Amino acid sequence: MSAAVRDRLGPVGVWLAPWVLATAPVAEQRRAVARIEELGYGSLWIGELPSAHGGREVFTQLAVLLAAGERITIGSGIANITRRDAASMASAAATLGEAYPDRLILGLGGHHARRELTEYLDAIPADVPGAPVPTVLAALGPRVLELAAKRTDGAHPFHMPVANTARARAILGPDPLLIPEQAFVLDTDAERARAAFRTQFAGSSGDSPYSRNLRSLGYDDADLTDGRSDRVVDAIFAHGSPDAVAARVRDHRAAGADHVLVSPLPSDLPAALDQLTRLAPAVVGR
Repeated sequence: MSAAVRDRLGPVGVWLAPWVLATAPVAEQRRAVARIEELGYGSLWIGELPSAHGGREVFTQLAVLLAAGERITIGSGIANITRRDAASMASAAATLGEAYPDRLILGLGGHHARRELTEYLDAIPADVPGAPVPTVLAALGPRVLELAAKRTDGAHPFHMPVANTARARAILGPDPLLIPEQAFVLDTDAERARAAFRTQFAGSSGDSPYSRNLRSLGYDDADLTDGRSDRVVDAIFAHGSPDAVAARVRDHRAAGADHVLVSPLPSDLPAALDQLTRLAPAVVGR
């Protein structure tokens, strides 16, 4: 399954944060899907917050986006395992997979502990009505990446540098899908771009799975406290011209990524679409 999905996706897709779609009317979302498809991006992925934080329910949202496109692949990045049991998750995905053949990828996450993800995968029924869909895990560390390679079609790391992509590919091996997210903003003022990133992701815990994984890649407390250092911000966040962002996408691809999801920093849909439109000539089809 992974080889067929890899061929279908192409080099670059889009990842939109849950808060980008949370306030956008459905009619505006439909127009956005058509525009992203027209620009030539191979996929559009959406996230889901834990229930305590609200946001739109991911499978309802996936259905809206699938119906709005003609050929673009739609992915969950991620469907949160804390919001529904494994049987419900599998049934919803299989139903959409049957309704929209070869256009859905199910990304699962919400806990990065290998035991919790293993138990969730174990609870997925062997046979549910509908059609099977490719599944990837929100895997960061080695143990969850190993689980992704053994039990799913691949991994979908989030907010990680190119070095993590290289390590992930080495752990996954050549066959599983590797689909990292790459946040970006088209702004050639580096200090302003970094400040915008820090503002949007303020309050990130120094002991989060992301910080722990960054430490394993060689970053230290000085990099990960007080809003994160320029060194770590620049490693996980691309900014500058379209060509500069495209260079980062190529770096991920050279490190072993099959498909890179560019994630515009603006928190409203029109501004995000503007960034994606400006970036597309530099990244699509390359």
